[in-house]
Amino acid sequence: LPNMFGNLRSTILSLMIGSYASSAVTFLGIKLIYDLGVSFRLIMWVWTGLACIVILNCFLNWPGESFPAPEDSRYTKTMRMNGVVTEDRITGDRYITNVMIMEDTVSPKPQESEKRHSESTSKAAVPICQSVCSPIFLWSVLVMAITQLRLIFFMGAMNKMIEFLVTHGDPNPGLELRKEVEDQVAFYSSIFGMMQLLCLVTCPMIGYVMDWRMKECEEEHVNISTSKSNSSPPKRDRKIQKLSNAIRAFIFTNFLLVMFGVISLIDNLPIQVLSFALHTVVRGFIHSCCGGLYAAVYPANHFGTLTGFQSTISAAFALLQQPLFILMVGYLGGNPYW
Repeated sequence: LPNMFGNLRSTILSLMIGSYASSAVTFLGIKLIYDLGVSFRLIMWVWTGLACIVILNCFLNWPGESFPAPEDSRYTKTMRMNGVVTEDRITGDRYITNVMIMEDTVSPKPQESEKRHSESTSKAAVPICQSVCSPIFLWSVLVMAITQLRLIFFMGAMNKMIEFLVTHGDPNPGLELRKEVEDQVAFYSSIFGMMQLLCLVTCPMIGYVMDWRMKECEEEHVNISTSKSNSSPPKRDRKIQKLSNAIRAFIFTNFLLVMFGVISLIDNLPIQVLSFALHTVVRGFIHSCCGGLYAAVYPANHFGTLTGFQSTISAAFALLQQPLFILMVGYLGGNPYW
């Protein structure tokens, strides 16, 4: 879908990732509905029905063919010079004006034999094992795994963290203190839930970083019928600009992740609202940055495979949150700052 928007692909993709990440705000709505007395079973049945509608929508609205990207071999830009004849009604003189017309065209769908031949040629050119074993991919997997574990563990341990900040580690709080703990946990949990909407607002920002100056770059597949002017300044290389933008976005996101880790260690409950905001922003940014990095470095036919590898490894590594949570609640006495 983002391929429909040309040089704004990363911005649109980030917006879609932001809408996906901000969907967690619906759990706050479920909590409020449950507090009003609606049975949990009824809520889950309605939720299941909505999920079935989403699955049905995938079958009805999924296109038969993918939208070609500007660097796709099926996508070409042609520029041709047409002469437009205009006539003066008073004098009868005719004038010929040259008009430059740019056309975006998509070549017909290739035959199966040609498609298999092109796929085998492209795969043979750069083996998938070479991409998987490259240092950039391995480091990105490590960063994504640690980031996912940190973000998910923070969500799982947030209530215990708030409780520890209120009681200051008191193992036997009084009745008033327990009441304050319940109120503070409910209040700050609601704030954290509402902040999930920040993903929808902030994710296009990282997409804009990855699309920065892409319009000034030269096209990779352009057929021009006229010669280029010698006076025109040289354009930026598209691949280099794409890689530079991805590196900037990745560095900025990891800087925010470090800031989130530092702020979450501060023993002050109101300041943790800032850590909630950084958690939400990083959760939306990191997937866009990783996808932009893969798109800039690796062949297009490796993008899906590398993304799948990275998601699988990150999800498996994130399973460590359960033993970490058990360790925090048991041996560490509920102290989340270990």
